[in-house]
Amino acid sequence: MGDKPLAGLKVVEIASIGPGPFTAMMLADHGADVIRLDRPGGANTGVSHSTKDPMLRGRRLVELNLKQTDNVEQALKLIEQADILIEGYRPGVMERLGLGPDICMARNRALIYGRMTGWGQSGPLKQRAGHDINYIALTGALDAVGTKDSGPVPPLNLIGDFGGGGMLLAFGVISAVLKAKLSGEGSVVDAAMIDGAALLMCMPFGLKAAGLWPGGRQENLLDGGAPFYGTYRTSDNKWLALGAIEPPFWGELCELLELDDELLSGRMSAKNWPQLRALFSKKIATKTRDEWIVVFEGTDACVAPVLSMDEVVTEPHILARDIFQNIDGIVQPAPAPRYSKANPHINPVNLEPHDIGNLIREWQQ
Repeated sequence: MGDKPLAGLKVVEIASIGPGPFTAMMLADHGADVIRLDRPGGANTGVSHSTKDPMLRGRRLVELNLKQTDNVEQALKLIEQADILIEGYRPGVMERLGLGPDICMARNRALIYGRMTGWGQSGPLKQRAGHDINYIALTGALDAVGTKDSGPVPPLNLIGDFGGGGMLLAFGVISAVLKAKLSGEGSVVDAAMIDGAALLMCMPFGLKAAGLWPGGRQENLLDGGAPFYGTYRTSDNKWLALGAIEPPFWGELCELLELDDELLSGRMSAKNWPQLRALFSKKIATKTRDEWIVVFEGTDACVAPVLSMDEVVTEPHILARDIFQNIDGIVQPAPAPRYSKANPHINPVNLEPHDIGNLIREWQQ
């Protein structure tokens, strides 16, 4: 663990679900010593309190009832020694528990206090309940995903919870740690999923400003509107993903598909897209997905099979890079990114409670 990039960093995680644990997992993967504070018995209940949940890997557990004054004081003694605190409650909850940033940072001047919420610490919606789908709905992200017929389709909970939430908080607290190392002063990081989801929409908004995102769903360059950037059903009812945007890749794709049509030269004109999509659909439906994989093997046509979660573990490139790993019988994504000298590795989920007094003494040394 000592050779990892974040070795020596001490993190207190107040148990929550979704993006908060994802942030803690990322920090733990990269070497931080993360202690998760959960209610008694909480580690044995719920979807994100399970030994089968990869997001709980790599840290130690302490059981505390934060509604009890003596337990809050124990938490504060641990927080006094921490570099980072992560919490995922609605605004005001930590303050009511006696663990708000003013109290914690009075005990630890250099503490980075990371707050993960859906709507943020300010604004008219800050106390409103919500989930990923609600946050991405207000940022334009949800409206942009789907087909003309389907309406908006939730892209799992990847945009709000994890890309715009957990990763945003991880970036924020590490940025704040770097500043605190220079100034000696900690800070509060307000990471809101609605902010992060909006940030992830930078490219579509840029394309819109350039006049390259003129339409609704499935009418634009990267939303399945363009026939060279989308998915197609194969003869065995599986799917191929095409991404041949640039002319050389487009030319190789058409050659390997054995297509020669006068419409091909007008591929960037949106008025030709419905006919081109129909042409591609008809052609790709003539072979199975695996037959097409053979056709496109070793080429730059930007074609990939659409794999299920069961299939990804046997894909050659994924195997070669060990992108998914089986830890204690649980298939899970490996830590990322990688480094030239200290690659992270997975420490399994271990939800056996530790004695907080021993951990406080350990961190004080």
